[in-house]
Amino acid sequence: MTVTFISNYINHHQIPFSNACHRLLGEDFHFIQTEPMEAERLSMGWSSAGESLPYVSLLYEEEEKCRKLIRESNVLLAGWSGREDLVQERLNEGKLTIRVSERLYREGQWKAVSPKGLVHKFKEHTRYRKAPAYLLCAGAYVPSDFHLIRAYPGKMFRWGYFPETRYYKEQELAAMKGEEAGKAAERTDIVWAGRFIPLKHPEYMLRLAKNLKEDYRGKYHIHMAGSGEMEDELKALAGDYGVENAVTFYGFMAPDAVRAVMEKCHIHIFTSNHLEGWGAVVNEAMNSGCCEVANVQAGAVPYLISQGKNGLAYPGNNYEKMEEAVRFLLDNPEKRRRMGEEAYKTITGLWNAEHGAAELLRMIEETKNGKYVPPKDGPLSAAPVISPGGMYERMMKGAI
Repeated sequence: MTVTFISNYINHHQIPFSNACHRLLGEDFHFIQTEPMEAERLSMGWSSAGESLPYVSLLYEEEEKCRKLIRESNVLLAGWSGREDLVQERLNEGKLTIRVSERLYREGQWKAVSPKGLVHKFKEHTRYRKAPAYLLCAGAYVPSDFHLIRAYPGKMFRWGYFPETRYYKEQELAAMKGEEAGKAAERTDIVWAGRFIPLKHPEYMLRLAKNLKEDYRGKYHIHMAGSGEMEDELKALAGDYGVENAVTFYGFMAPDAVRAVMEKCHIHIFTSNHLEGWGAVVNEAMNSGCCEVANVQAGAVPYLISQGKNGLAYPGNNYEKMEEAVRFLLDNPEKRRRMGEEAYKTITGLWNAEHGAAELLRMIEETKNGKYVPPKDGPLSAAPVISPGGMYERMMKGAI
């Protein structure tokens, strides 16, 4: 069975999954990159080394070879590539095609009423509702968006991004975090990682540092891994709030360096809003044994977090609820420690590249035989259609 994955470029969020597929399929797995990685990503510490992997082909250098792979592969995984024409050729021939997509209407589902937009979505998606075309939903809000355009009925499955999964020996992570067996550390280290841009709300962390200062002086430290247009503003806030000693700014870091910071921290805070399609730093922080505090609006959060078990979600852009969650964890270090352990198990046991690749190949084989039975949870489980406004309530009920 030949499987080809087409996307704009291969990066550290896709390489582990692609490597897992390559291990399972050998030379029958291919990744087609349609454009070079942007200079902005490279400046942030991302690497283009993935282009040299043995299964990667570059469309802009070997177009005929890549076109042949797309036409003749048994299965095409179609991420965002900027080359919809190549995907359409295959769909029009009735060949098994599995799309990988983030949200259609990230800025608001009201955009679904646009006649021009609906025509476009019909051509790309809706007209293939009865074809052998399936959708892997890279985020919990994706099914609702595609349901609006009546695409992929009964053929939408949970999916996401799978950055490198690390496995630690018993008590290894606890030692990195300065914890003894079964005992939480005295100081709680909190990490935030990403670009300093408005949609990610890094300013919440400076406000948090200020508000915790009196009640938890010396009992917490905030690590800011990243940089961006808001960096000067954030550093100025640290000075204005008198929290310079409670916050460390690292600047842009390579992915491995960010993971090293996460490994020594106890809580990861993810403040991105509804414009964040997935949020792979959530996977990385949970894999690093961090208890997650995250905005429910980001695509990864409802899929990865079980409320109160491996982290705490808070309602959209509600700073007060975010601070409330952090205070709860600071006041209950043992519960925080146990949630961090469960977060690690969520990634190593379920939401990882190896498990995702194995489930995908099982889905393909069973789909070809007309008997696919999705798992109850995790990658390739049935993706529920839940409106964005109802997601937090459903999470609180444990019904995601």
